[in-house]
Amino acid sequence: MPVLAGQVIESSESSDRFLWDFRLTLSDMLAEYHYDLITAILKERGMGHYGESHEEGRAFMGDGMQVKRSNTVPMSAMWTQKPGVNKEQYGYNADIRESASVAHLYGQNLVAAESLTAASGAWAWSPATLKPTADKELAMGLNRFVIHTSVHQPLLDKKPGLALGPFGQWFTRNETWAEQAKPWVTYLARNSYLLQQGRFAADILYFYGEDSNITALFGAKSPEIPTGYNFDYVNADALVHLLTIENGELATASGMRYRVLALDPFSQHMSLSVLRRIRDLVQAGAVVCGPKPVATPSLSDDTTEFQGILDQLWGPTGAGNSVGKGRVHGNEKLGDVLAAMKVAPDFEYTKPKPDTEVLFVHRRLDGADLYYIDNRNDRSEELETTFRIDGREVELWHADTGKIEPASYKSVNGRTTVPLHLDPWETVFVVFRHPAKAPARTLPAVVEKSIATIAGPWQLSFQPDRGAPPQITLERLVPWQESTDEGVRYFGGTGTYTKTLQAASDWFKPGAELWLDLGEVKNLAEVSVNGKPLGIVWKAPYRVDATSVLHPGANTVEIKVTNGWANRIIGDRQPNTTKTYTFTSPKFYKANAPLEPSGLLGPVQMIRAVHEGKSMK
Repeated sequence: MPVLAGQVIESSESSDRFLWDFRLTLSDMLAEYHYDLITAILKERGMGHYGESHEEGRAFMGDGMQVKRSNTVPMSAMWTQKPGVNKEQYGYNADIRESASVAHLYGQNLVAAESLTAASGAWAWSPATLKPTADKELAMGLNRFVIHTSVHQPLLDKKPGLALGPFGQWFTRNETWAEQAKPWVTYLARNSYLLQQGRFAADILYFYGEDSNITALFGAKSPEIPTGYNFDYVNADALVHLLTIENGELATASGMRYRVLALDPFSQHMSLSVLRRIRDLVQAGAVVCGPKPVATPSLSDDTTEFQGILDQLWGPTGAGNSVGKGRVHGNEKLGDVLAAMKVAPDFEYTKPKPDTEVLFVHRRLDGADLYYIDNRNDRSEELETTFRIDGREVELWHADTGKIEPASYKSVNGRTTVPLHLDPWETVFVVFRHPAKAPARTLPAVVEKSIATIAGPWQLSFQPDRGAPPQITLERLVPWQESTDEGVRYFGGTGTYTKTLQAASDWFKPGAELWLDLGEVKNLAEVSVNGKPLGIVWKAPYRVDATSVLHPGANTVEIKVTNGWANRIIGDRQPNTTKTYTFTSPKFYKANAPLEPSGLLGPVQMIRAVHEGKSMK
């Protein structure tokens, strides 16, 4: 009790070690008597539960992995970034990867997160601006989205409606683009489904020590993982109770396999129970990479035994030793250890620009491997990507369209190189599932050419009861928020652009595809040509395949563009307003808030695409 009150007993070192034991006891009790007990009580009643225990930047006296170990679905959180911003959210990255690591180690498979929460921009978000954050969640290990939030909307004629305080995602039937949301939701579902298949593939198991939580330790930086490798976290509880050795690899009953146990270089203390287990694993064949611990943090540990095991594993200099069938590397870098073990990077890519960044997730299935690839920049990238796979053909699976297509590839020395074109913020699955008939395959490249720019005039009609005029004529495409007409400037909803397009006969070539490219769209567009729907486009590139519906001569083009509620709410806040069109609770936006870019911005073009080598006679 005196130590808990701040008094030193025996020595400051002894007092600190007592406090560590005391806090560890509280942490163990929290995990066992609260989280594990909830699981047991629910299981008796045929129920399961999600466990979002602490999120990013929250004070928490337990260990995040330990309290999630019995969750039916371990859960985390990630808030939405500003559109077009690729700023790392380290704490949220760590939170999702923590939950994913629990699922992998304990065999729960599903990894959830409170997703796409926003503290600002009410009803201004769109699928395109949400996508970069959703993709980052998937790259960290998520495979089930729990969108925050969808507040019940009992007021049928009051839109956009009710919100949960000043934050959320306002993902309700009152959203302007609710009826156009299916492609976006389908994209999330396809990604989630594929990333629930098989098992996560990682070479590194990263022990972050016993000092604090993952989200505290890595709230401002990521652990030092060599480029091209993936990893799971492991805590003391799982290290002691779950890990075994199979064929020289760290193994769990869930089926996970790892090549190296990495020790966090900034964690200087290690309990005797963890040290004993590491010794046993090394003797059985484990490879461990990390600095020699300084001391045990626990008052109850035998320091003589502790020092003896330290010297056995690391030697007096800390350089490391071969012990039994395994080895400890004390001073070497993790990448060098993997290279010495002849464990090549699982995924590599060229960098056309210094800030080119691509993330990956590798899942192993029976007879197949799939890689989720994520372009983290708001620009197109032309890349050479290399995978630690050999002897299989390559396919590209597109979660946005559901399209599966063969890809060019070349296999050399047990690795397969695949050229990839990635659009801004694009993701794709690179799938290896069929035996290769040859070590290389080169498919015809697609050559695109703009054959016409579609200029004005455009007829633009607006959704009624939103304050805009029924119809206007645009001589050129102008953003709605720049209009001199207040009804257009503050409009929120769907505007329909129509135009008669004269298609020249020389547009049409055998074997060629004709794409209607809308240029820039704020925020979604639903396109039809000659009365035939061509789909909803919700992200760049905003284009549809019009090959089957266009014909020489006059064609009717209709483009329904939907923006968010923000501009209409701002319009209702203007001091000269006599009639309002929106209802929100709580109140959002002031009269001087900046307006959101809205409408069809263009340029609208016809693009002819031809596969090289195909006839265009």
